Amino acid sequence: MTTTAPTLDTTDTAANGTLSFEDVLEHVALRREEFARQKFVPRDMIDEFKQVGIYRAATPRQFGGDALPPSEFLRMIERISAVDASAGWVASFGSALVYLAALPLATQAELYKDSPDLVFAGGLFPVQPAEQVPGGLKISGQWKFASGCKGADILGVGIRGGDSTAGKPRTALLWPKDVEIVENWDVVGLSGTGSHELKVDGVVVPEDWTFIRGGTPTVDEPLYRYPSIAYAAQVLAVVNLGVGRAALDYAIKVGAGRTGITGAPKLADRAYYRIDLAKAEATLRSARAFFYEVTDEAYATVVAGDPVPEKLAALLRLSSTHVAKAGASAVHTAFQLSGTGAIYDGNAMQRYMREALVPPQHAFLGDGIYDSAGAVLMDIPPFPGFI
Repeated sequence: MTTTAPTLDTTDTAANGTLSFEDVLEHVALRREEFARQKFVPRDMIDEFKQVGIYRAATPRQFGGDALPPSEFLRMIERISAVDASAGWVASFGSALVYLAALPLATQAELYKDSPDLVFAGGLFPVQPAEQVPGGLKISGQWKFASGCKGADILGVGIRGGDSTAGKPRTALLWPKDVEIVENWDVVGLSGTGSHELKVDGVVVPEDWTFIRGGTPTVDEPLYRYPSIAYAAQVLAVVNLGVGRAALDYAIKVGAGRTGITGAPKLADRAYYRIDLAKAEATLRSARAFFYEVTDEAYATVVAGDPVPEKLAALLRLSSTHVAKAGASAVHTAFQLSGTGAIYDGNAMQRYMREALVPPQHAFLGDGIYDSAGAVLMDIPPFPGFI
């Protein structure tokens, strides 16, 4: 079912020609234009992500996975995203296996029987009805935004729940052979994510192969007690943290370069450039510190065997929205400071601008999160599903 990958160190090149995390970052840098042009991250790149542990990071340890603390995984995605945001976005869904922990243990054992390195992608909306038939649920419909679907080992689609789920929607798992990928991803930013639509026509899925996203896990390990919806927001938000870092690093490098074409002093010799760049640096680093601080606090809570308090869960959501917007703001500042050179299509700032536009548009990271986080902090009910 999947390509078996050995457990590899993610910082040092291993023996016998295997890849290190640094090797993979270099390969992403070499191929990012290819990803954008063809509008997806290809399978051979996904296999490299597997080799360095991206797709076992959220696999339960009882099935041979690493079940990494969230901050460890988030830092990996941040670094990939600083090189290419589309690759980071696709890799971020290595975290999505936390949802599969709500499946029956027998189903999980079947999923991981060949390898703990499992690539899951899903198109969950719009939620579609499912017909109860002998053998399970008969599923038909079309679903949007299935990021990374062309490299997936297993796919998920959103279906309506019933009495057994208290009306909550479910996700049904299907093999790629049973799903048509409708290649219609045509966007300004994150074009390499391959977030195409999924189409299913009358496939019957056993109920044991469906789950409630964020439902009660059947795996008793700390990662699966961490708030799953908050984690889903974090792995997307951290993409912009990487993009913001890359844009500021680029602005620093350019600013220290040659004088302008008019003969004016180089950018680093201009007070406004130094001041605005320093402000952007402070803002991005502050947002990053908040983001990882609450992540580590929440994980330490579940490791200690306690549930994450509602207000701490709200801070996870708040810090995610804040870091996504701080990353976008850093890119905007760097672009404005870069002058005429940044308007050329071949300038790196063009790529950063396009990429940074997208994460804050996600429903998990919009301005409404500020409202709900503030509500929880003041003991007022947030919108349904916020936590």
